[in-house]
Amino acid sequence: MKRVAWAIATWFGCGLVPFAPGTAGTLGAIPLYLLVARSGRPGVAVAAAIATFAGVWAASVVARDLGKKDPQVVVVDEVAGFLVTMLPAKELGVLPVAAGFVLFRLFDIVKPWPVRALERLPSGWGIVLDDIGAGVLGACVMAGLRAAGFLA
Repeated sequence: MKRVAWAIATWFGCGLVPFAPGTAGTLGAIPLYLLVARSGRPGVAVAAAIATFAGVWAASVVARDLGKKDPQVVVVDEVAGFLVTMLPAKELGVLPVAAGFVLFRLFDIVKPWPVRALERLPSGWGIVLDDIGAGVLGACVMAGLRAAGFLA
């Protein structure tokens, strides 16, 4: 089971890249998004929920193995957060995916309140839920962009 946890936590190796593993993890989430988005928002929501709960478990295992609170190799949190950001997207296309990518990475890096506070949660919960918070903020902006007519 430990190998499964490592595979999930590193999003099948994306987190092992030497430079910007969080960005690599978010890029690694795009194929999953494109696959589940064909089922509409319910498919994206289910995938986000699965990534979140599997991610909490896997992140906890890897953090414990490495003896670190939030190891950089854990990027399943980026996967879950990106999927949350993409919930308001109505169509598959380069523009919505690019906007979601940029918004999620921005909120994940800046970690405005209350996102940063979520990092204080214990173990895998803190690792994953701060990215879910960043994803919620990204989703709000995506919904605003759709309402304003910038995204279909």
